[in-house]
Amino acid sequence: MTARSRVTIKDVAKTAGVSTQTVSRVLNNRLDVSPQTRARVQQVITRLAYSPNIFARNLSRGHSNTLGVIGYGLIYFGTSSVLAGIESKANELGFSLTLSLMNGVESSKVDRILYDFISRRVDGIIWAVPSDIDAFGFLADKFAKVDIPIIYINKGTNDSDYVTAVDNRLGGQLATEHLLQQGYHCIGIITGPHRWWESQERLNGWQEAVKAGGCSDKCSLMVEGDWNAPSGDIGFRTLVNQNPKLDAIFASNDQMALGALQAARNLGIHIPDDIGIVGFDDIPEAAYFYPPLTTVRQDTRVLGAMAVDRINELIQARDEGILPNPGLSMLEPHLVVRKSSVKA
Repeated sequence: MTARSRVTIKDVAKTAGVSTQTVSRVLNNRLDVSPQTRARVQQVITRLAYSPNIFARNLSRGHSNTLGVIGYGLIYFGTSSVLAGIESKANELGFSLTLSLMNGVESSKVDRILYDFISRRVDGIIWAVPSDIDAFGFLADKFAKVDIPIIYINKGTNDSDYVTAVDNRLGGQLATEHLLQQGYHCIGIITGPHRWWESQERLNGWQEAVKAGGCSDKCSLMVEGDWNAPSGDIGFRTLVNQNPKLDAIFASNDQMALGALQAARNLGIHIPDDIGIVGFDDIPEAAYFYPPLTTVRQDTRVLGAMAVDRINELIQARDEGILPNPGLSMLEPHLVVRKSSVKA
């Protein structure tokens, strides 16, 4: 063997006096190798500076060590933060990523992406698109035909899905209950788009908590936004005009809360003395709004990492022929209290 030649698994086996299968078991940390044999093989590996061809080994086992990720446009804090968490954890576990971005859930686009992922032999798929409730049906049909482990992020669950999600309903409850505890009685909501599962869950949390408040006319306390600051501005003005008793608002994300704060300032309404405001996300700028924004923190980077951990478990379980039961892994949000909701 020359200095330039590559050491192979056969060289290790011959030097250690074992079979190539035994060397493979040692490399894969199999338990069916005696401690003495394992130590001898590892010593030879170190002495010969053997480096396994991981790519070839994975292909022989039917793996590419690649995850397919279907993501959403990067203009929103939550979705971009989820992708950052996915990338970091995938890198830690030795996966490369194939990323496809969507701006809307279209059947033909999903078909093209799935065909691309299958042709690239990805080991697993992470659906990181904010879930359009109307698309759940056809997505289930498409994914049922794909023989690859799939994890959804932020989606309602059923008996056949693997899902990681933030407890958006709890977040809506935390925001609304905090406003009630501060002495506000008539609490409105600027929702996200109604077709989004996350938006519906935050709305449900608000509805459950506002029952303890003094306003029974919920219709005059709800307005639909579009996650951006201008829709928060419009939503604030609409709620103020619809209900003169309004004294607090839960904005379903921080960008809409920013628009609401701007509208209040332009209308001469004092926050939090006249109207209290709570957002959702805890974007990095939230502490620098005027006044600093009380908000519900969801650690979406952790959520992305959870999805990668879960898909890795599914891939390993599939190799062993034992697939875990479908289910939902939930991440709890937390309330961050600042001046926008605290009465003097």
